[in-house]
Amino acid sequence: MCGRFVREKSIPIITGEFGVDEISTDLEPSYNIAPTQMVAVVVSDGRKKLVSVQWGLIPSWSKDSSIGNKLINARSETITEKASFRNAFRKRRCLIVADGFYEWQKVGQQKRPVYIRLKSEKPFGFAGLYETWKSPEGETVTTCTIITTQANDIIKPIHDRMPVIIPKDAENLWLDPEVKDKEVLLELLKPYPSEEIETYPVSKMVNSPANNSPECIKPSGGQGRLVLR
Repeated sequence: MCGRFVREKSIPIITGEFGVDEISTDLEPSYNIAPTQMVAVVVSDGRKKLVSVQWGLIPSWSKDSSIGNKLINARSETITEKASFRNAFRKRRCLIVADGFYEWQKVGQQKRPVYIRLKSEKPFGFAGLYETWKSPEGETVTTCTIITTQANDIIKPIHDRMPVIIPKDAENLWLDPEVKDKEVLLELLKPYPSEEIETYPVSKMVNSPANNSPECIKPSGGQGRLVLR
Protein backbone atom coordinates (compact mmCIF):
# COMPACT_ATOMS: atom_id res chain seq x y z
CA MET A 1 0.00 0.00 0.00
CA CYS A 2 1.02 3.60 -0.51
CA GLY A 3 -0.97 5.99 1.64
CA ARG A 4 1.33 8.98 2.02
CA PHE A 5 4.09 10.46 -0.13
CA VAL A 6 6.29 13.49 -0.79
CA ARG A 7 6.82 15.88 -3.70
CA GLU A 8 9.55 18.32 -2.70
CA LYS A 9 10.96 19.46 -6.07
CA SER A 10 9.79 22.67 -7.73
CA ILE A 11 7.74 22.71 -10.93
CA PRO A 12 10.73 23.81 -13.10
CA ILE A 13 12.82 20.87 -11.85
CA ILE A 14 9.95 18.43 -12.43
CA THR A 15 9.40 19.83 -15.92
CA GLY A 16 13.03 19.20 -16.81
CA GLU A 17 13.22 15.72 -15.29
CA PHE A 18 10.13 14.46 -17.11
CA GLY A 19 10.51 16.39 -20.39
CA VAL A 20 7.17 18.14 -19.95
CA ASP A 21 5.83 20.16 -22.90
CA GLU A 22 2.87 21.87 -21.19
CA ILE A 23 2.31 22.93 -17.58
CA SER A 24 -1.14 23.48 -16.12
CA THR A 25 -0.42 23.20 -12.41
CA ASP A 26 1.11 25.53 -9.83
CA LEU A 27 1.22 23.08 -6.92
CA GLU A 28 3.74 23.92 -4.24
CA PRO A 29 6.07 21.28 -2.75
CA SER A 30 4.31 19.03 -0.25
CA TYR A 31 5.96 16.81 2.35
CA ASN A 32 3.01 14.75 3.58
CA ILE A 33 0.57 14.18 0.72
CA ALA A 34 -2.56 12.30 1.78
CA PRO A 35 -5.50 10.77 -0.13
CA THR A 36 -8.07 13.23 -1.58
CA GLN A 37 -5.39 15.92 -1.92
CA MET A 38 -4.27 17.31 -5.27
CA VAL A 39 -1.16 15.74 -6.79
CA ALA A 40 1.08 16.54 -9.77
CA VAL A 41 0.68 14.09 -12.64
CA VAL A 42 2.30 13.67 -16.05
CA VAL A 43 -0.03 12.57 -18.87
CA SER A 44 0.54 12.35 -22.61
CA ASP A 45 -1.48 12.65 -25.80
CA GLY A 46 1.65 12.95 -27.91
CA ARG A 47 2.72 15.91 -25.79
CA LYS A 48 3.63 15.52 -22.14
CA LYS A 49 1.49 17.62 -19.81
CA LEU A 50 1.94 18.31 -16.11
CA VAL A 51 -1.47 18.62 -14.48
CA SER A 52 -3.11 18.58 -11.06
CA VAL A 53 -5.52 15.76 -10.20
CA GLN A 54 -7.15 14.46 -7.04
CA TRP A 55 -5.68 11.36 -5.40
CA GLY A 56 -8.29 8.62 -5.08
CA LEU A 57 -9.75 7.29 -8.31
CA ILE A 58 -13.46 7.76 -9.04
CA PRO A 59 -14.54 5.53 -11.97
CA SER A 60 -16.58 7.32 -14.62
CA TRP A 61 -19.58 5.08 -13.89
CA SER A 62 -19.61 5.74 -10.13
CA LYS A 63 -22.76 7.22 -8.59
CA ASP A 64 -20.86 9.31 -6.03
CA SER A 65 -17.36 10.42 -5.14
CA SER A 66 -16.96 8.49 -1.88
CA ILE A 67 -15.53 5.46 -3.71
CA GLY A 68 -12.39 7.51 -4.35
CA ASN A 69 -11.39 7.20 -0.69
CA LYS A 70 -11.09 3.42 -1.19
CA LEU A 71 -9.31 3.50 -4.55
CA ILE A 72 -6.06 5.28 -3.71
CA ASN A 73 -4.12 2.17 -4.77
CA ALA A 74 -4.57 -0.48 -7.49
CA ARG A 75 -2.90 -3.88 -7.19
CA SER A 76 -0.82 -4.73 -10.25
CA GLU A 77 -1.82 -8.40 -9.99
CA THR A 78 -5.52 -7.69 -10.61
CA ILE A 79 -5.45 -4.44 -12.53
CA THR A 80 -6.66 -5.98 -15.81
CA GLU A 81 -9.61 -7.65 -14.07
CA LYS A 82 -11.08 -5.01 -11.77
CA ALA A 83 -13.87 -2.95 -13.32
CA SER A 84 -12.60 0.16 -11.51
CA PHE A 85 -9.22 0.02 -13.24
CA ARG A 86 -9.19 -2.04 -16.44
CA ASN A 87 -10.37 0.67 -18.85
CA ALA A 88 -7.98 3.24 -17.40
CA PHE A 89 -5.16 0.70 -17.63
CA ARG A 90 -5.77 0.44 -21.37
CA LYS A 91 -6.29 4.12 -22.10
CA ARG A 92 -5.46 6.49 -19.22
CA ARG A 93 -2.06 5.81 -17.71
CA CYS A 94 -0.04 8.50 -15.97
CA LEU A 95 3.03 9.20 -13.86
CA ILE A 96 2.34 10.54 -10.38
CA VAL A 97 5.30 12.75 -9.48
CA ALA A 98 7.05 11.99 -6.18
CA ASP A 99 10.38 12.29 -4.39
CA GLY A 100 9.67 9.57 -1.86
CA PHE A 101 6.98 7.89 0.21
CA TYR A 102 6.26 6.77 3.77
CA GLU A 103 5.53 3.38 5.24
CA TRP A 104 5.03 2.36 8.86
CA GLN A 105 7.25 -0.40 10.27
CA LYS A 106 6.19 -2.43 13.29
CA VAL A 107 8.77 -2.22 16.07
CA GLY A 108 7.66 -4.05 19.18
CA GLN A 109 4.17 -2.86 20.02
CA GLN A 110 4.49 0.34 18.04
CA LYS A 111 4.85 1.45 14.45
CA ARG A 112 7.47 3.93 13.32
CA PRO A 113 7.26 5.93 10.10
CA VAL A 114 9.99 5.30 7.55
CA TYR A 115 10.85 7.47 4.56
CA ILE A 116 11.73 5.70 1.30
CA ARG A 117 13.36 7.40 -1.68
CA LEU A 118 15.86 6.92 -4.49
CA LYS A 119 19.52 7.13 -3.51
CA SER A 120 19.95 9.62 -6.34
CA GLU A 121 17.41 11.91 -4.59
CA LYS A 122 15.84 12.56 -7.99
CA PRO A 123 12.07 12.81 -8.49
CA PHE A 124 10.36 9.82 -10.07
CA GLY A 125 6.97 8.74 -11.35
CA PHE A 126 4.69 6.25 -9.64
CA ALA A 127 2.78 4.16 -12.17
CA GLY A 128 -0.70 5.64 -12.07
CA LEU A 129 -4.11 5.58 -13.72
CA TYR A 130 -6.51 8.47 -14.07
CA GLU A 131 -10.21 8.95 -14.74
CA THR A 132 -12.59 11.83 -15.35
CA TRP A 133 -15.86 11.75 -13.41
CA LYS A 134 -18.87 14.01 -13.65
CA SER A 135 -20.84 14.62 -10.47
CA PRO A 136 -24.66 14.70 -10.40
CA GLU A 137 -24.31 18.49 -10.16
CA GLY A 138 -22.33 18.57 -13.39
CA GLU A 139 -18.89 19.17 -11.88
CA THR A 140 -16.01 17.44 -13.70
CA VAL A 141 -13.34 15.90 -11.46
CA THR A 142 -10.13 14.18 -12.59
CA THR A 143 -8.74 11.63 -10.15
CA CYS A 144 -5.92 9.09 -10.00
CA THR A 145 -4.67 5.96 -8.27
CA ILE A 146 -1.18 4.58 -7.57
CA ILE A 147 -0.38 1.04 -8.73
CA THR A 148 1.31 -1.20 -6.17
CA THR A 149 3.31 -4.43 -6.39
CA GLN A 150 5.20 -6.78 -4.08
CA ALA A 151 7.92 -5.14 -2.01
CA ASN A 152 11.55 -5.45 -2.99
CA ASP A 153 14.12 -6.83 -0.55
CA ILE A 154 14.91 -3.53 1.15
CA ILE A 155 11.25 -2.67 1.75
CA LYS A 156 10.04 -6.14 2.80
CA PRO A 157 11.08 -5.65 6.45
CA ILE A 158 8.95 -2.51 6.51
CA HIS A 159 5.91 -3.48 4.41
CA ASP A 160 4.95 -6.33 2.09
CA ARG A 161 3.98 -4.02 -0.78
CA MET A 162 5.36 -0.94 -2.49
CA PRO A 163 4.22 1.52 -5.15
CA VAL A 164 5.41 0.81 -8.67
CA ILE A 165 8.12 3.25 -9.76
CA ILE A 166 8.45 3.45 -13.53
CA PRO A 167 12.12 3.48 -14.63
CA LYS A 168 13.18 6.61 -16.50
CA ASP A 169 13.78 4.71 -19.76
CA ALA A 170 10.25 3.24 -19.66
CA GLU A 171 8.29 6.41 -18.89
CA ASN A 172 7.38 7.17 -22.51
CA LEU A 173 6.22 3.60 -23.07
CA TRP A 174 4.00 3.70 -19.98
CA LEU A 175 2.46 7.04 -20.97
CA ASP A 176 1.85 6.23 -24.64
CA PRO A 177 -1.94 5.81 -25.10
CA GLU A 178 -1.30 3.93 -28.35
CA VAL A 179 0.38 1.07 -26.45
CA LYS A 180 -2.40 -1.36 -25.57
CA ASP A 181 -0.56 -4.69 -25.26
CA LYS A 182 -1.26 -5.62 -21.65
CA GLU A 183 1.67 -8.02 -21.44
CA VAL A 184 4.09 -5.26 -22.44
CA LEU A 185 2.54 -2.92 -19.87
CA LEU A 186 2.34 -5.48 -17.07
CA GLU A 187 6.04 -6.18 -17.53
CA LEU A 188 6.70 -2.65 -16.25
CA LEU A 189 4.84 -3.21 -12.98
CA LYS A 190 7.74 -4.74 -11.06
CA PRO A 191 9.40 -3.94 -7.73
CA TYR A 192 12.02 -1.22 -8.18
CA PRO A 193 15.63 -2.44 -7.74
CA SER A 194 16.60 -2.52 -4.05
CA GLU A 195 20.10 -1.25 -4.71
CA GLU A 196 18.74 2.07 -5.95
CA ILE A 197 16.59 2.77 -2.87
CA GLU A 198 17.37 3.99 0.63
CA THR A 199 15.16 4.12 3.72
CA TYR A 200 15.40 5.81 7.11
CA PRO A 201 13.15 6.47 10.13
CA VAL A 202 11.47 9.87 10.42
CA SER A 203 9.51 11.70 13.07
CA LYS A 204 6.03 10.59 14.12
CA MET A 205 4.86 14.04 13.09
CA VAL A 206 4.14 12.50 9.66
CA ASN A 207 1.37 10.45 11.28
CA SER A 208 -0.85 13.52 10.86
CA PRO A 209 -1.38 14.95 7.36
CA ALA A 210 -1.78 18.33 9.05
CA ASN A 211 2.00 18.36 9.46
CA ASN A 212 3.49 19.36 6.11
CA SER A 213 7.00 20.79 6.19
CA PRO A 214 10.60 19.78 5.34
CA GLU A 215 10.86 18.53 8.94
CA CYS A 216 8.75 15.53 7.89
CA ILE A 217 11.58 13.99 5.86
CA LYS A 218 14.41 14.65 8.30
CA PRO A 219 15.88 11.51 9.90
CA SER A 220 14.57 10.97 13.41
CA GLY A 221 16.92 11.13 16.38
CA GLY A 222 19.29 13.59 14.72
CA GLN A 223 21.69 10.79 13.80
CA GLY A 224 22.01 11.46 10.09
CA ARG A 225 20.58 9.21 7.42
CA LEU A 226 20.15 5.86 9.14
CA VAL A 227 19.75 3.44 6.26
CA LEU A 228 17.73 0.31 6.99
CA ARG A 229 19.01 -2.89 5.42
